[in-house]
Amino acid sequence: MIDTNLLLNMGASFKEVQRNEIIFLEGSQASFYYQIVTGKVRWVNINDEGREFIQFMAEEGESFGELPLVDDEPYAATAIADEDTTLIRLHKSHFIQLLKENPEIHFSFTRMLSRRIRLKFLLLKEMAIRSPEHTITALLHYFKENNKHTCPDCNRVMLTRQQIADMTGLRVETVIRAMRNLHSTGQLLIEKGKVYCSK
Repeated sequence: MIDTNLLLNMGASFKEVQRNEIIFLEGSQASFYYQIVTGKVRWVNINDEGREFIQFMAEEGESFGELPLVDDEPYAATAIADEDTTLIRLHKSHFIQLLKENPEIHFSFTRMLSRRIRLKFLLLKEMAIRSPEHTITALLHYFKENNKHTCPDCNRVMLTRQQIADMTGLRVETVIRAMRNLHSTGQLLIEKGKVYCSK
C-alpha cells in the first residue's frame, strides 16, 4: 500500500518471520505499522479451545494490525505468519508523522480501513440472518469483486474450506456441506476438490 522506499526513508526496517511465527499477540501494545513485502499473514482471534477466527488475511503489499495506530488501544487480534514472510515495519510515531505529511496516503489508509469495516458489516449481517450457503456466496462474491483470494483468470477460490470456516464462524463440516449444495445448484463449481466462483 505505502511505497517501500518512502517507509525506509521514514526509518522503517525489514523483519523476517517464519511460517506460523507470531508477530504480535492480541492485547499487547502496538509499536509499529506492519506491511508485507513477501508472504502472507493471518490476523486472528483465538478462543479458549484454540480455534481461530480469521479477521483478515493480508498478502503482499498489504498492511495489518492498524487499529492501535489510530485509537491507541491494544491489538484487537493476533498476527501469525501463514508462510515465511518478509515484513517492513515503521515505528508508530514515524507512521503518524508520515500520515500527517502525506494527505494522499492518509486518505488511502482511511479508505482501506473503511473497506475492511464494510466487509465486517457484510459478514455480521450474513451470519446473523442468512443461511450458510448465502453467507459463503456473499463472502466469495465480495472477494471476487475486490480481487482478493480469487484467481482473476480462472475464478478459482484461493482459500481452503477451513479458512472459509474460520472467517465466517461456521464449522468446516457446514462449509463443506454448503459448498456441495452451492455446486449442485450451479452457484459454485467444484472440480477435483478445487472450488471456482460462478462467472
